[in-house]
Amino acid sequence: MPLLTNIALYVGILVIVSIIYSSIKVIREYERAVIFRLGRLLGVKGPGIFFLIPLVDSMIKVDLRTTVIDVSKQRMITKDNVTVDVDAVVYYRVSDPQKAIVQVEDYQDATRLLAQTTLRDVLGQVDLDYLLSQRDELNKRVQKILDTATDPWGIKVIGVTIKDASLPEDMMRAIAKQAEAERERRSRVIMAMGEMEASKKMTEAASLYQKVPIALRLRELQTLTEIAREKNLIVVPSGSFGAVAGFTKAMQMSGQKEEKKPVKSKRAQEFVEDEEF
Repeated sequence: MPLLTNIALYVGILVIVSIIYSSIKVIREYERAVIFRLGRLLGVKGPGIFFLIPLVDSMIKVDLRTTVIDVSKQRMITKDNVTVDVDAVVYYRVSDPQKAIVQVEDYQDATRLLAQTTLRDVLGQVDLDYLLSQRDELNKRVQKILDTATDPWGIKVIGVTIKDASLPEDMMRAIAKQAEAERERRSRVIMAMGEMEASKKMTEAASLYQKVPIALRLRELQTLTEIAREKNLIVVPSGSFGAVAGFTKAMQMSGQKEEKKPVKSKRAQEFVEDEEF
């Protein structure tokens, strides 16, 4: 009998110790405990040590530190009907532990799904160029929308970052062809503008040459000088041919006059010699 009494005493003491141990709760500085008593919300406790009534009270721990949600890559369509693969990360923390437990079943999963939907909606309102060039602005816009939507859940969205926005391979080829066509179009426009400008200048030059003939002569001499410099030639301008031809003709006429000069007879020559003697 004393043995059974001792065993019962030991068991009772063990049960009491277990109950006391299970009723003592310690909450860290970055945690809070949402307490329920018989299913009814009692309040939020922590940090520190407190006691719960066994089998009556229950609690759910909530981490107040900043948490990162990785929004998996998903395919979206921009405003200009371009398909892009986008993945992002969301930084948030619990600002109200009571709302985070009572207002939503799983606040982390709900925030992740809401981030996916918000990204899809926002990127569907912008074109591809804006997505690639104004990513910071898009991050702020998505963060503001998420923060407003999750506020009733006791969630504070600190930031959103679009990690990558890539095009599918077939879309990249199509955009490359489009860019090539655009470059060719611009090249043709520039060439056409150059030809139009050159034609305009040539028309002005022709009008000037017609009004001032000496300008055409100077241009001709300049062109001949450039040709001679490049080809290492001696070029005689066309205007000098007349002077050269005139000089040649004068020399020929002088020679003909000397040939036609009269020659004295032999008798007259002897008479002149006798007189001199």
